[in-house]
Amino acid sequence: MDTRLLELLVCPVTKGPLEYDRAKQELISRSARLAYPVRDGIPVLLENEARTLSDEELGL
Repeated sequence: MDTRLLELLVCPVTKGPLEYDRAKQELISRSARLAYPVRDGIPVLLENEARTLSDEELGL
């Protein structure tokens, strides 16, 4: 994922920053506790497509 694109993208729920998890092909929103999928290099920033992150995944 292009780092310039990542700087422009925000979580659609909280408008907070996103982190890219290359191994899982997901964009992580810590504030919303959601992981948005990246499919074929395209971020899918839809709340109903995101999965909820556990405390363990967030490092809490």
